[in-house]
Amino acid sequence: MKVLTGIRKDLFLYLLILPGVIYFLLFKYVPMWGIIISFQDYSPYMGMWKSPWVGFEHFVTLFKNPDFFLIFRNTMVISLMNILFYFPMPIIIALMLNELRLKRYKRVIQSVIYLPHFLSWVIISGITFLLLSQSGGIINKLLVSFGFEPYNFLTNPGIFWQLLTVQSIWKETGWGTIIFLAAMAGIDPQLNEAAKIDGASRLRQIWHVTLPGIRHVVITLLILRLGSIMDVGFEQVFLMMNSAVTDVADVFETYVYRNGIQQGQFSYSTAVGLFTSVIGLLMVIGANKLAKRFGEEGLY
Repeated sequence: MKVLTGIRKDLFLYLLILPGVIYFLLFKYVPMWGIIISFQDYSPYMGMWKSPWVGFEHFVTLFKNPDFFLIFRNTMVISLMNILFYFPMPIIIALMLNELRLKRYKRVIQSVIYLPHFLSWVIISGITFLLLSQSGGIINKLLVSFGFEPYNFLTNPGIFWQLLTVQSIWKETGWGTIIFLAAMAGIDPQLNEAAKIDGASRLRQIWHVTLPGIRHVVITLLILRLGSIMDVGFEQVFLMMNSAVTDVADVFETYVYRNGIQQGQFSYSTAVGLFTSVIGLLMVIGANKLAKRFGEEGLY
């Protein structure tokens, strides 16, 4: 009865969240039944309920695959580079924007840095090819004009991971500042005034007031980012991949696409996807416990 009373009291709030709940039920939870086929020798003609069970055979095949450690390494390195170099950039840009006093100038800067987010990875990859192509790229034309040899940016395995990281920073940094700017707007301005009275410089105010004020947001987003550590962005990697950089570009998402979509190994590719999801779940649980151990709120 207490539950019904609470629902009646906040009926409009529950109606407000109802579309979101329905969305997650239909498109997130119901499809989870599909992981069953990772334990089957699934055949589309026999269906999910009549396909023979094979247990953990697909997982054993994955771990015995000679390419497993190569794919795992590529996925982890790309993700870790994004965490180390991309993740802090929205925080830094948000801190810089927060220090701007001219609102009109601030709005112009925000609009300019938000724009790349709305470009698809196809366009971003096209711009990258126009800039870095060895034969006709703008950067290589400039190098040649200064007497240097053209550089193979796009087919050099040694800089492929760095190239992906730079693309992510350019495309998503501006959009990522929105959450941090919103968090900074919630900081009590009296704290900055008190720090100013105590003689704190702008850098000191940022270090002792602004950063602690958004610390919980930073930790929450970092935990969520660790949960998707096995997701490096299929479209970006797929568009930038070529035969010269396959050894450093092949990740779990491209591996699943190749085996699941192109070769029709639905059960095996589902098993690979389930493995990456379990890794992400363990990362979230571990990071959340670590955050709580250090006195933070965490996700739950």
